[in-house]
Amino acid sequence: IRDEESGYNKHLFCIPKHYEEDLERVFIPHGLILDRTERLARDIIQDMGNHHIVALCVLKGGYKFFADLLDHIKALNQNGDKSVPVTVDFVRIKSHC
Repeated sequence: IRDEESGYNKHLFCIPKHYEEDLERVFIPHGLILDRTERLARDIIQDMGNHHIVALCVLKGGYKFFADLLDHIKALNQNGDKSVPVTVDFVRIKSHC
């Protein structure tokens, strides 16, 4: 996102009431994030070939993105020509240490 980017008007989106006063604009729409996450899953499957994927999630902030990414990888495994084995694990990191 460029520094001069003005974003999208928040009234173009369904914002939960408890966030309405805190937001001025939306810089990256949710649909764009989902689209990019799906593209990333396709890239991972393509780049890994038939190699085993070890997916490591950094808790807690990365969980939603991680879950979405794994959902796309799972869908590609079920609907694609090849199936790549995936192992999932989690790590918690203390940011104040």
